[in-house]
Amino acid sequence: TISVPTDDEAQERFYQKGWTDGLPIVPPTPDRVSAMVQGSGLHADDLVAAIPPGQGAASIEGIAVNAVMAGCQPAYMPLLVAAVEALVEPQFNLNGIQATTNPAAPLLLVNGPIRGHVGINSGSNCMGQGVRANASVGRAVRLILQNIGGAVPGDVDKATQGMPGKYGICFGENEEESPWPPLHVERGFARGESVVTVMGPQATWNITFGVNLDPTGSVAEDLLATLGRSMIGVGLNNFRQGNGEPLLVLCPQHANLLAEAGLSKEDVKRRLHELSSIPLEWLPPNVRAQRFATAPEVDPVPFVPRWEDLIIVVAGGPGGLHSTFLPTFGETIAVSRRVQEK
Repeated sequence: TISVPTDDEAQERFYQKGWTDGLPIVPPTPDRVSAMVQGSGLHADDLVAAIPPGQGAASIEGIAVNAVMAGCQPAYMPLLVAAVEALVEPQFNLNGIQATTNPAAPLLLVNGPIRGHVGINSGSNCMGQGVRANASVGRAVRLILQNIGGAVPGDVDKATQGMPGKYGICFGENEEESPWPPLHVERGFARGESVVTVMGPQATWNITFGVNLDPTGSVAEDLLATLGRSMIGVGLNNFRQGNGEPLLVLCPQHANLLAEAGLSKEDVKRRLHELSSIPLEWLPPNVRAQRFATAPEVDPVPFVPRWEDLIIVVAGGPGGLHSTFLPTFGETIAVSRRVQEK
């Protein structure tokens, strides 16, 4: 606990201590933190997780402090607690993400009723600015990783250049406009459950397709070819490592065009797995030696080993025919966690 006479001086103190993400924060006064703790429905000293690489103790109070700083409302706390629990699962590899030179950063994908309860945007500009819940929840995760986990930029966080998504990425799946079961149902949860899934992408890549959008087999195949070939160019790290779970966010128009052509989500994944393969000779010799040292050579080389490793969700609004591909740095597996709302 520190004492400062004004909010302006609190801002300067936090900047000096390296407790911000570079943006102004909401000073975490005792009253604000107490209200945030109450929003969790848990006790202030309850331990949620140890955050790597520093193994800092993420108590409910610690999460609440960073949530206040990020501009969250108390109702967001159950979502943040579930996200922190998911982030520290071994397969997500938070230790690697925290310290890598790659611009990888956690992404939060929200499913179920909590989207409406707290106002998570899953429509137009869902990965952009403008909605408090998306922006502040994503930012709170970044502050938790930095202030509790110890991932200070330039010290522990070794990102060569980073990316804007390191401030935070949080959005919802547009379940209402999707022709397929949402991600949390695909991963074994009930449709009526609230679930957050954490992933570790390294960037966003826009894919545009908007010519003659009639639901015929040929147009659907043209869309698949555009998606698959676009994924090749930005997914080198996945080709190099041969693992990871890249994310394709289809806009509702693209998803429905594919569904109207008779394709299930599984069909789309299988076809993209084929279309995003590349000739073995395209890989540098050192990558071929590393990836295929103990396994038979496969030619063409698939983007990820199995079609099931590609994650597809539907999000976005009607303002254009754009989908987004987010490759990983190859060393992280998505984790889903049920949100225990009050």
